[in-house]
Amino acid sequence: MNIKVIHTENDYADALSRIDQLLDAEYGSVEGDELELLTALVELYESQVHPIEAPDPVEFLLNVMEFSGKTQKDLADLLNSRSRASELLNRKRSLTLENIRLISRSWNVPADALVQEYATG
Repeated sequence: MNIKVIHTENDYADALSRIDQLLDAEYGSVEGDELELLTALVELYESQVHPIEAPDPVEFLLNVMEFSGKTQKDLADLLNSRSRASELLNRKRSLTLENIRLISRSWNVPADALVQEYATG
């Protein structure tokens, strides 16, 4: 086991390559331990160098709708307003706290993803 801290993109690529080689390693074995350590190092490096920004609330809501097969009509039915659903999805109106709570509770999505700031137009 020759593990080192990931400092560069080359180190990162090497670690990913080694992880690919170790994917079938048995848990608790020397190779399994190496896999766990490399994975932790890669996650740390990615969080520092390649952070993933949270999507804005409208993007998040659109993704939720797409993945769950919901439509703008479903959102309109939930909000009891076709115009409100259209305005929200077209960034003409911001989500209210009441909207956030209703969507979160009814569609079982995390409210904190809907609370983030975003640009309206």
